[in-house]
Amino acid sequence: MTPLTPFLDVFVGYLHAERGLAGRSVEAYAADLVEYLRGMQAEGVQSPDAITSAHVRRHLDALAARGLSACSQARHLAALRVFHRFLVAEGHAREDPTALTDTPRLARRLPVVLSLEEVEALLDAPKDSSPSGVRDRAMLSLLYATGLRVSELVGLPVEALRLDAGFLLARGKGNKERLVPVGSRALEAVRVYLQHAREALLRGRTARALFVTQRGRGFTRQGFWKLVGRYTRAAGIRKRVSPHKLRHSFATHLVERGADLRSVQAMLGHADLATTQIYTHVDGRRLRGVYDRAHPRSGPVRERPPVR
Repeated sequence: MTPLTPFLDVFVGYLHAERGLAGRSVEAYAADLVEYLRGMQAEGVQSPDAITSAHVRRHLDALAARGLSACSQARHLAALRVFHRFLVAEGHAREDPTALTDTPRLARRLPVVLSLEEVEALLDAPKDSSPSGVRDRAMLSLLYATGLRVSELVGLPVEALRLDAGFLLARGKGNKERLVPVGSRALEAVRVYLQHAREALLRGRTARALFVTQRGRGFTRQGFWKLVGRYTRAAGIRKRVSPHKLRHSFATHLVERGADLRSVQAMLGHADLATTQIYTHVDGRRLRGVYDRAHPRSGPVRERPPVR
């Protein structure tokens, strides 16, 4: 325990009570900050007001020296920013030492997405007409139709569905709710599941979760990952497919077909439009095709008659 530990304890309580963060997110913040405060103790820091931007910079340099990626360093810095802003807001410190610290530059990686043909193959992979097969078809269809995070899908309660209206109510990061439209094919798959499969899986038991296992319990994230992997292999898809790749595919296919970014942002539950802008990427072949169709001087070169 360091002299700064009580401030961390109060901060963790704030994350739970005021910001409504999920347990995993709070644990990640706490782990990063425990390491940070140990470093401050090693430097002889006794109070939040004694922490300077130089301390923060040395902490990040130490992370880099250990081989942590720019992404991991940026995550650490994000935790420090929230912590120090909280300390200032609560009157425990006068200044935020992270205010002038630059975020480590991140390589911009484009999301890996499935083609439409691959999506169709994956969604058609559950051929089994058993209750679990009907459930699996509904889960995959709903995930691609809405772009939900896997945690949102497996945590979806029955009452979140608005089948007649064609919407569902998703609860995302920070416990924030959002309405997400659901396509007709996914709605039908979910209706069939509710009418013919869910009660058969429950066998008289009760569960709040919409999608349940043969034990009558809600899915875990790991369980659904395994399910996606099994059907990826059955569909003959050679890419490594995760639930999040279906989320990427949902967003990319919408943007490619003209959906505006603000609408996609709302459906995905992104707090910042900049996060959604990554889906504006297009591959070179598609870009070339657009250019060749649209530019007046993009056709084949005609041979000119020889000059005499």
